Amino acid sequence: MGTNSQSTAILETEEDVPAPAQLKDDTAGSFVSVRGLKENWQKWSHEHQEYQRNNPFSNTTRPSVVVPQRGQDDYGRPLQGSMTEQRGKDAHTHISREVQELCEVIRDIGEPKEVDGKVAVKFGKLFERYVTISNKLVGVLLRARKQKLVDFEGEMLWQGKDDDVVITLLQ
Repeated sequence: MGTNSQSTAILETEEDVPAPAQLKDDTAGSFVSVRGLKENWQKWSHEHQEYQRNNPFSNTTRPSVVVPQRGQDDYGRPLQGSMTEQRGKDAHTHISREVQELCEVIRDIGEPKEVDGKVAVKFGKLFERYVTISNKLVGVLLRARKQKLVDFEGEMLWQGKDDDVVITLLQ
């Protein structure tokens, strides 16, 4: 057995792999060397090991990057420059546009109040107009209220039940 393991160990070095040993690659129609296959596999293996070192869900290793702790500025935020951060920025831009569009629709169909002159509209009227624009009216209204752009009574608005609730444009 000692001779077999020694001969295998000797053949595992790159210098001992015969260069002319080639395999026919049917998909590309060209020849691929064993050495090239081995190098590609080792490259992939190394990249995967590096990825797993930074993977917080990996059972084998702990992440080598400093993970923000609760209370720090970066806690709960995606890594700078990541695709997740970019998707979040894109979503924020999209929602901001929808909130601005909602405010414009309220200005267009709303009527000024006698008391303070702010524009107001009933939810039922807004729903009928806005349903052709977007099916996310209540979510956009909640977002606009969080940004202190509109105000209305209650936590949630329901079609039919809350048609008479007045929505006031604050800005």
